[in-house]
Amino acid sequence: MKKTFNPWFYFSLTFIVLIFIGTILLYFHTHLSIIDSIFTSTSAVCVTGLIVTDTAKLDTTSQIIILSLIQLGGLGVMVLTSSILLFVKGFLDLKTKILIQKVGDYFSLYDIEKILKVVILYTFSIELIGAIILTIGFKIEGYSIINSIYYGIFHSISAFCNAGFSTFTNSLIGHNIIIKITVILLIILGGLGFFVIYDLLYEKNKITVHTKIVLTTTAFLILIAFLLIYLLNIKNISIIDALFQAVTPRTAGFNTVDLNSLSIETIFILIILMVIGASPGSTGGGIKTTTFFLIFTACFKVIKGQDRVVVFKRKIENFIILKAFSLFFLYTSIITLATSLLMNTNQHNLLKCFFEVTSAIGTVGLSLGITSDLNFWGKLIIIFCMFLGRIGPASFVLMLTLKEKKSYIDYPEEKVIIG
Repeated sequence: MKKTFNPWFYFSLTFIVLIFIGTILLYFHTHLSIIDSIFTSTSAVCVTGLIVTDTAKLDTTSQIIILSLIQLGGLGVMVLTSSILLFVKGFLDLKTKILIQKVGDYFSLYDIEKILKVVILYTFSIELIGAIILTIGFKIEGYSIINSIYYGIFHSISAFCNAGFSTFTNSLIGHNIIIKITVILLIILGGLGFFVIYDLLYEKNKITVHTKIVLTTTAFLILIAFLLIYLLNIKNISIIDALFQAVTPRTAGFNTVDLNSLSIETIFILIILMVIGASPGSTGGGIKTTTFFLIFTACFKVIKGQDRVVVFKRKIENFIILKAFSLFFLYTSIITLATSLLMNTNQHNLLKCFFEVTSAIGTVGLSLGITSDLNFWGKLIIIFCMFLGRIGPASFVLMLTLKEKKSYIDYPEEKVIIG
């Protein structure tokens, strides 16, 4: 019997292997327990940022292990290894192309090699520029040149990969405006997605609908979130901090203010932003900006009595719309189940558990302060949520099946009364 090729299994397996390696390294090098080592490794590989032990209290070697896991997990092992093969050999074999094309689902086999080159060059170029500016920012604060360089590199990679890990106990609370603005830009650039960057660099005369949706939705979410957060907390938050908190829930995890000092309405806004997340093909999580845009647009069209979704003078096929709603349903169902389990195994209220689970599955890393208080089962629930959020709920389901099934049988249409 011919062995079934399941690209989703290999895609998920790369993260599992990386988490395992990270766990071993952290367990034998730090004072962390096995469950805390698994938690930290998963958080780093899945670029989440939730921590059960303060990263600032770990030694430099442990921090470098975490940073390496962030970089590998942020770009994806498959992308990195394929890129290395591409740069060494000058080409990729057909099986590797098919594997990446399957899990990418956004581009043709013809474009894969060009996109991989863009991914690597763009990533390391932006991280380098970010590191240089952050180094200047930390040097201004009085740190030594060696520490400034180290902090600059660490936070540049962590920000671009939307990881949220910091070498400071209070994240970026109290740091200067140069550091805050640089991190904001790194988060946005890392969250746009490599397909958008590829479009902007090489397809200037024919920008795709995907790119237009991502840029429009990203700008809209940042602007609306910024205004709401600032107005709801106008007495105890600055303009730059309001902007920072509008950007970071989109899977970055850094914070410049104490979240518990924000209004309950603001916490709710952060939860919505964490669910939406970044964009497809990026280092971030969430249901993605395109999914949110299509669901919102489809609902608006239905209310207007229209039977199709047209965006930027292009019709979106019904299967894509159905896929968006299915992903949202699957995502929210997992959040509901995980929140219930977390409440039943830990003594924390609904809001804190809901926030923690949403942050985990959105690979965000923000917390209302309960992460380090979680028991064994609580940590296990969050570990699973972080992993699921990184590979995607739909990818997890496909990983468990032998192959993707397509139906070639059509049936007569029938109307069903709803509403």
